[in-house]
Amino acid sequence: MALIVHLKTVTDLRGKGDRIAKVAFRGLSFYTRVLENCEDEAPFDETFRWPIASSIDVNEMLEIQVFNYSKVFSNRLIGTFRMVLQKVVEEGQLEVTDTLIDDNNAVIRTSVSIEIRYQAMDGTVGAWNDEEFLESPNARSEGDPYEMDTLPPSHRQSPSKASAAERALRRAGKGVFSAMKLGKARASKDDHRKQDEPAILEAEDLDRKAMRLGGGLDPDTISLASVTAVTTNVSNKRSKPDIKMEPSAGRPMDYQVSITIVEARQLVGLNMDPVVCVEVGEEKKYTSMKESTNCPYYNEYFVFDFHVPPDVMFDKIIKLSVIHSKNLLRSGTLVGSFKMDVGTVYSQPEHQFYHKWAILSDPEDITAGLKGYLKVDVAVVGKGDNIKTPHKANETDEDDIEGNLLLPDGVPPERQWARFYIKIYRAEGLPRMNTSIMANVKKALIGENKDLVDPYVQVMFAGQKGKTSVQKSSYEPLWNEQIVFTEMFPPLCKRIKVQIRDSDKVNDVAIGTHFIDLRKVSNEGDKGFLPTFGPAWVNMYGSTRNYTLMDEHQDLNEGLGEGVSFRARLLIGLSVEILDTNNPEITSSTEVQLEQATPVADNCTGKMEEFFLFGSFLEATMIDRKNGDKPINFEVTIGNYGNEIDGMSKPVIKKKREGGVGNEEASELLQNSSDEEGNDEEEFVSISTTPPMRPLVTDRNYFHLPYFDKKPCNYIKSWWQDQRRRLYNANIMDKIGDKLEEGLNDVHEMIKTEKPHPERRLRGVLEELSSGCLRFVTLANKDQNHSSRTRLDRERLKSCMRELETMGQQAKTLRSQVKKTTIREKLKQSQNFLQKLRFLADEPQHSIPDIFIWMMSNNKRIAYARIPSKDILYSIVDEEMGRDCGKVKTVFLKLPGKKGFGPAGWTVQAKMEVYMWLGLNKQRKDFLNGLPCGFEERKLPKGQGIPFFPPISLLYTMKQVFQLRVHMYQARSLFAADSSGLSDPFARVFFITQSQCTEVLNETLCPTWDQLLVFDNVELYGEVHEMRDDPPIIVIEIYDQDTVGKADFMGRTFAKPVVKMSDEEYCPPRFPPQLEYYQIYRGNSTAGDLLAAFELLQIGPAGKSDLPPIDGPTDIERGPILPVPLGIRPVLSKYRVEILFWGLRDLKRVNLAQVDRPRVDIECAGKGVQSSLIQNYKKNPNFSTLVKWFEVDLPENELLHPPLNIRVVDCRAFGRYTLVGSHAVNSLRKFIYRPPDKKAQHWSKTAKLLNAYAALANGGPYSHPAGEIVVNVEPEVPIKKMETMVKLEANSDAVVKVEPSEEEKEKKKKKKKGGADEIEDDEPDESMLDWWSKYFASIETMKEQLRQQEAAAAEAEEKEEMDLTEGSKGQGKAKEKIKAPKEDKKKKQQQQQQPQQPEVPEKKNKQKIDEMKVFPKELETEFDNFEDWLHTFNLLRGKIGDDDDNAADEERIVGRFKGSMCVYKVPLPDDITKEAGYDPNFGMFQGIPSNDPINVLVRVYVVRATDLHPADINGKADPYVVIKLGKTDIKDKENYISKQLNPVFGKSFDIEATFPMESMLTVAIYDWDLVGSDDLIGETKIDLENRYYSKHRATCGISSTYSIHGYNIWRDPQKPTQILSKLCKEGKLDGPHYGPGGRVKVVNRVFTGPTELEDENGQKKQTDEHLALTVLHHWEEIPRVGCKIVPEHVETRPLLNPDKPGIEQGRLELWVDMFPMDMPAPGPAIDISPRKPKKYELRVIVWNTDEVILEDDDYFTGEKSSDIFVRGWLKGQQEDKQDTDVHYHSLTGEGNFNWRYIFPFDYLAAEEKIVISKKESMFSWDETEYKIPARLTLQVWDADHFSADDFLGAIELDLNRFPRGAKTAKQCSMELGTGEAEVPMISIFKQKRVKGWWPFLARDENDEMEITGKVEAELHLLTAEEAEKSPAGLARNEPDPLEKPNRPDTSFIWFLNPLKSIRYFIWHTYRYC
Repeated sequence: MALIVHLKTVTDLRGKGDRIAKVAFRGLSFYTRVLENCEDEAPFDETFRWPIASSIDVNEMLEIQVFNYSKVFSNRLIGTFRMVLQKVVEEGQLEVTDTLIDDNNAVIRTSVSIEIRYQAMDGTVGAWNDEEFLESPNARSEGDPYEMDTLPPSHRQSPSKASAAERALRRAGKGVFSAMKLGKARASKDDHRKQDEPAILEAEDLDRKAMRLGGGLDPDTISLASVTAVTTNVSNKRSKPDIKMEPSAGRPMDYQVSITIVEARQLVGLNMDPVVCVEVGEEKKYTSMKESTNCPYYNEYFVFDFHVPPDVMFDKIIKLSVIHSKNLLRSGTLVGSFKMDVGTVYSQPEHQFYHKWAILSDPEDITAGLKGYLKVDVAVVGKGDNIKTPHKANETDEDDIEGNLLLPDGVPPERQWARFYIKIYRAEGLPRMNTSIMANVKKALIGENKDLVDPYVQVMFAGQKGKTSVQKSSYEPLWNEQIVFTEMFPPLCKRIKVQIRDSDKVNDVAIGTHFIDLRKVSNEGDKGFLPTFGPAWVNMYGSTRNYTLMDEHQDLNEGLGEGVSFRARLLIGLSVEILDTNNPEITSSTEVQLEQATPVADNCTGKMEEFFLFGSFLEATMIDRKNGDKPINFEVTIGNYGNEIDGMSKPVIKKKREGGVGNEEASELLQNSSDEEGNDEEEFVSISTTPPMRPLVTDRNYFHLPYFDKKPCNYIKSWWQDQRRRLYNANIMDKIGDKLEEGLNDVHEMIKTEKPHPERRLRGVLEELSSGCLRFVTLANKDQNHSSRTRLDRERLKSCMRELETMGQQAKTLRSQVKKTTIREKLKQSQNFLQKLRFLADEPQHSIPDIFIWMMSNNKRIAYARIPSKDILYSIVDEEMGRDCGKVKTVFLKLPGKKGFGPAGWTVQAKMEVYMWLGLNKQRKDFLNGLPCGFEERKLPKGQGIPFFPPISLLYTMKQVFQLRVHMYQARSLFAADSSGLSDPFARVFFITQSQCTEVLNETLCPTWDQLLVFDNVELYGEVHEMRDDPPIIVIEIYDQDTVGKADFMGRTFAKPVVKMSDEEYCPPRFPPQLEYYQIYRGNSTAGDLLAAFELLQIGPAGKSDLPPIDGPTDIERGPILPVPLGIRPVLSKYRVEILFWGLRDLKRVNLAQVDRPRVDIECAGKGVQSSLIQNYKKNPNFSTLVKWFEVDLPENELLHPPLNIRVVDCRAFGRYTLVGSHAVNSLRKFIYRPPDKKAQHWSKTAKLLNAYAALANGGPYSHPAGEIVVNVEPEVPIKKMETMVKLEANSDAVVKVEPSEEEKEKKKKKKKGGADEIEDDEPDESMLDWWSKYFASIETMKEQLRQQEAAAAEAEEKEEMDLTEGSKGQGKAKEKIKAPKEDKKKKQQQQQQPQQPEVPEKKNKQKIDEMKVFPKELETEFDNFEDWLHTFNLLRGKIGDDDDNAADEERIVGRFKGSMCVYKVPLPDDITKEAGYDPNFGMFQGIPSNDPINVLVRVYVVRATDLHPADINGKADPYVVIKLGKTDIKDKENYISKQLNPVFGKSFDIEATFPMESMLTVAIYDWDLVGSDDLIGETKIDLENRYYSKHRATCGISSTYSIHGYNIWRDPQKPTQILSKLCKEGKLDGPHYGPGGRVKVVNRVFTGPTELEDENGQKKQTDEHLALTVLHHWEEIPRVGCKIVPEHVETRPLLNPDKPGIEQGRLELWVDMFPMDMPAPGPAIDISPRKPKKYELRVIVWNTDEVILEDDDYFTGEKSSDIFVRGWLKGQQEDKQDTDVHYHSLTGEGNFNWRYIFPFDYLAAEEKIVISKKESMFSWDETEYKIPARLTLQVWDADHFSADDFLGAIELDLNRFPRGAKTAKQCSMELGTGEAEVPMISIFKQKRVKGWWPFLARDENDEMEITGKVEAELHLLTAEEAEKSPAGLARNEPDPLEKPNRPDTSFIWFLNPLKSIRYFIWHTYRYC
């Protein structure tokens, strides 16, 4: 049904102008084309059609608006016409002429005349009135993708009546460039412009174009819509094939899970010895045990390596559990555990959680609540993922536990317990699972024939398993049971695995597996819903159903990989109930339970309907030659229907139809065997296989079936519950998604090929998206409530409607924000829409199973294709129809299961053209409509004459003859198939049943075939017009020719030809076709591009004479090969290619012989040049002649430039050459030199500067002598604020003034604050500062910068989100919100504006420490690999491995060529060659240094390594550094660091090297082993040569300030002034001129700065060094030669291990200095040896306790008392714990001790850690160093004589920041221990001596913290020297003894004289009388 509106004219318009009209109905609006320069009448004459799904209500409105169109401004509304459709509904057809009304609802003169038709739905599929349909509006009804208001007004013509030519033009192909390059029916949209012309044409230009397009029609008859783009495919008879062949699921990959257990806090329990157990999947590892502590600190690192398929990996559970007192003999008791699946970690940003707190809970007791926190890092790395480890420096930030929980975003911190009920009702259609001999014997003897399967269901969730009971011998088992899991909600495990298994005495096997993805069956939003599912059927797929003992595809049944056959279906439900844990009835265990479930009604899953599936095979070609000798037939199955070999053991249908299952033989088919129906004419029996047929040879690889004019058909009846609505909704969303994807691909392609105006296309795409979303909301809403809708159906519908509605809104908003400048980020955001759509469209509750097409040979299954049922499902509403329903689809059959992996899976088993239709049997009258026309149906005898009886074959009577011309120009970046690293490629082109090959080109990866292949007499069946729009696809396969054996497959691509009918002219715009790039795929990975064009020309009645002529072969040497004709091959012009030959490096042996005399050959487009010969590679691998050039003809269009090939050969004796390796430069783009434009030259400089500073321009006018730029820089102060003036004069550049910041003021302010902070602020004394002070300060800065970047990014994102959600309405509001955030934003902006300054966050105003730059990555990434003029090209040799991941690339590298190239059009403008000092020998490479050998001192500083991969069994490593450079090999083995994964090396190594022979520096970390060889942990390689010669000056970083003594001493032997003058000389710059008053001038920039320098004696003297250094820091601002100069730095490099390619094994921090030996020698290396910890002694005196809780009851008096003692230790040294004596029988909780503990310890002030060295166990070889936080623990205990002492409470004080104790016991509160209230914090290292009262805390039964006593203690910290001077004794001993405590005698005598102590009970208040 549809509503059709014909808009005829609009009359009585005023004035003259361009008009456009918009017609809207049900929220979907169409625009007309623009009519230009209309006066009073606008004859639109256009028809619009709305296919509608539900009847029109009499109150619905149609609205027409007429606008004055404007190109620049928005359109102005003239008037509106609205009409209620009541009359139309009643009459069906109506003509109306009526006036319009304006904005104020006043009637205006203008009137509109329209005609409306409405076809209603009669419930049946009624007969359509055909004439009404043929005039359907051409392609316009699909919404014009380039929306109207962006088209320039000058391009609109007013068509009188759409001509045939125009209609032809409007029928476009698919997207402009669709992803697969298939839609290349290069329709009109792209035709009017050749590749390099602007898309939008000037006015007169357009008229000419239009003349051409219309074949001489006058310009007015062409609507521009046809010229821009039409994305829809008009004759929708074909759908796109899928290009990726190989199933990627199920293929094992490398993964590494790394987990660091940092520490635990608040563990529940008294005095425990905790161990952490880390489990990933089946593997377990344990940390060491920490004694008697509730907050153990571990910092231990664990790594788990896996090689499994992704699905298996992501379902593995990571479980962290804390166990109390585990030892060799007992397993310990579980305190609490935490679990999540690997997938959750992998889906985090950076695939990791860093420093997050996991909440521990006890699975045995769910009412208990939280059991403590565990701080961990978890990371999951797949191959090629690199993890950015946040920088590890002092972790001083006090941990905010609640804010850093180990939970993904959006999961609430308070997770509750919930019950997951998985209800298993019944299954059907199970395969037979054992063909045991016994079963057959039984049958023979007793006649008993039982079902051969004993099924049960197993459910796995969150690491737990549950099973149903086993139903013996049943293909249709009934369980009605539910499995109950108790798990935290929301669970951190994504999938529930439901598996039907066959119970067997030997081993149980899986029959089929289904995963329920919890994200798809729940919604966490505020309007969301808990997970719910069903009751619904799920279909299970797996291996084929024939039972064999060794099933090769068993994996498929386990849910790995794509199932190749239907296995069974299972009726299940899922519901979740959140538990109220306070409820006493709740069972507190989380064991899995099995309960009975209430059975569900039969019809709960929907009404049984009869479905009809029709398929027709139009072509079967490219059949693999292995299957070519036997007859082949095809079988189509849906579920078990149609499967005749191993389908049903008995029919499923519980109805009276037993006949329709297709078990009958063909002979029975002829008699009408099933007459149960009585209704004879309707009944037919399914036919599911085609007749067997013997294939014919296509060529030596492939066969085809001779289906010429007779196409076999299949049809199957099947019965399923009618749940089509689910699939319909999914289809609508899929179609919106397909359209969006195609549009986004277009935009990508336009950006990539630099087509003009991609932003317009994107706006169109978004427009289309938003109207599609609104359309979904109207369509999906009309769903009637029928009983079989589950709760999930209802909730999903609601949430999909909400999501799509907001998506529609957001797309609209986004559309208005798309500008030329923002297009890339908006494109990214649009990609997010696509992901969301795909996620929403995936329907979790199945209905109709998928369809399988199997190719059978000899009754064996060979290859298959699987077609989702929703894709071919029919609906009367167009949007709901499956994308391939009633269309011809190209399907490639593949091998099942693992056979399809690797090269075997890449060969096509068969290419099919199939037509499929699936729908309700009663709707089947349309099932043939989509077939290509021109056939007769052949039916079975009984079906003759019955309408709609399905045919068994189609006989085509119409056929057209064509000639296909394939223009194969060239390919690039092909796959290396030979051991030489090259290939001998040729291409094989397949079309229908013919194939041809290009010639073989030897030894190249970038063949230019330049060959035309002509396929004559190609016969296509069907009508002419359909061929034109939808030709079949062409398959192109690239092979590598081998002298022996068959050719190797290298990749494949598809294309569609441009079609010319015999009655069309061969003229522009469509012909001749243009060359385009097609992506070549090999398996799932891309393997190059093909540049080609394809045309299909109809041979008319006059034969071939009508076709455009073909020129004969031109090149005599090539023989009869035809070249690509002139109009198609690219236009060439002359270019010169200059090559800089520098040298060769690291050449590996060739066939065991060393390379001795290499040479480089360069080739591009058939021309080339050879380097000079290197006479002795060992002695000097550099070339003697540096620059050579050659001239070559290259295409004008840069995108078509051929690659440039670099090949290195070794010249052997007797003139033999051996290929060493080769490299193809695929894009010459970055090497193209474009001479600057005269006019623009002066201004481009100015503009550059302006860009740099315009952002900062916030000052007023500022005058200076013209032509100078002043930069004042004062040292010592980080520049925070810039006041910038920018002034331009004709001859000047710009003036910049940089002012110092306000940091000084800040400091003063801070000083005033005083208070608690004051103690921290004593400034470090200069002599204490060392390199490490600088390093730690710099790391703080780096972290701060990263934090700010993140904050800024988050803010920007937030703003973006706001803009989207608020839409245009809320923009005002959004702005206000954004203004508010933290005031530091200003600072941030200033920092960002001026990145070259060392940004320093204001520290707590410690004295300014000079800093350096710490790069969190390699220096190379920061400075573009130092390839500023010298490039490195990797030379490759050897085959590429067959794994589709190209990891093998590393192994194929056989050396590197260093050089560069420059490509430019000749001749060059004169002024370049006439510049002063231009040396013609060097061409474009002026001023490069000489490449003679040079001696260099290389100094490598290795600072530290982090996160090393453990190398020993104990989960640690003993790392040491190994440095290799040339022949030098330094092993620092004796200084290995024992058992450390984060070792601090702090060493420097000096090596003398000679470039170029020794230029690759390798720094490796090895693991020391006592026995056996040492293992490599990881290594990093640095190319020193590129650094040395780089303009960025990477030899020695320049520090931020210049000083000649102290920790920041200048390292470079050249002073800043020398460096500066050298740079100026090399760059031919004027300067530097030092002037008075601290000014220096370079070119036209003036810098200012300080001029005094202090030497070590504090004497000041004048110097220019500071000034010079300032210029160097700002060197990138110097015009023409400026670039960023490498600062003093530390770089962080990933360590890699060749055995585990692509996975980081840790990181190394280092830097390298290089000094040429012919210059003055540098000073000694800086001392960066690790700081030695300082020795301290902590004396703790425990004076008294008070209010300690009383534990014991007295025998006689029953009074409570306690025998108190206090225990103390320094964190990590529990073995050194010290106890006071016991204060017996305290009745008030008071205890008197006067007891001294003494703790000596080593302390690192910079890291705030205590360092302890101890042997791990008695077997350890040496001591291990641990770094632990400095924390003092005091505990109070109750001593018992006969049983274990009772723990009463504890307090832990962090010596760096702990609360100051209270003055008296009364004032001592709980806050001092919990840190909840703001209490003044002190550090013992600053205070030295502290005395006060602190609380003891413990947890009560309810897990609440309570105060269990108070202690008065005194802490006194002394350095080792001070301690020696004033010694003190332990306890109360000498020296400096403490007096005895004044304890009442009761504490000793109670057991001697109980009665005597009674008096104390009476007067215990006066105890001290």
